[in-house]
Amino acid sequence: MKAKKLVLSGLFVAFGVILPMIFHIFNMGGSVFLPMHIPVLMAGYFLGPALGAAVGIITPILSGLLTSMPPLVPVMPIMAFELCGYGLVTGLVFSKTNKVYISLICAMVVGRLFAIAGAFVVSLTLAPQVSPITYVASGLFPAIPGMIIQLIFIPILINFLLNNKEIAKAIS
Repeated sequence: MKAKKLVLSGLFVAFGVILPMIFHIFNMGGSVFLPMHIPVLMAGYFLGPALGAAVGIITPILSGLLTSMPPLVPVMPIMAFELCGYGLVTGLVFSKTNKVYISLICAMVVGRLFAIAGAFVVSLTLAPQVSPITYVASGLFPAIPGMIIQLIFIPILINFLLNNKEIAKAIS
């Protein structure tokens, strides 16, 4: 593993911990704007599927342990599954298609399926009261603003970073 990719992984994890803290400080609803999702999705683009998935797993765990956001039970393990799916699929689809929107939309859909799987595991172990489909479905409507932000902001940012030769050279 290249040292540069390891450093970028740490940077994406750090942003994934810091952004939600900023949103919570200013009472901007993390479950509405999904600030932890953005660095994980971006990690998939720049680091590929394996490191994107690793960033997706590590970010909510570290954030939960350091800040209690997300709550350790039942949310944190479910988010670890979901964000693993985001990083994995974004990296995988983008590496095969080089299409920003297609990889983003695929990751957003598959990440939710990973969340259902995570909620199922949590319902069998830590929190039997969790209903996987209901848990994930109940979070969809409030998260629409965050999903819209992701669909607008991430492609613009990815294209800007990839088209800026100095930045693209530094991160590749």
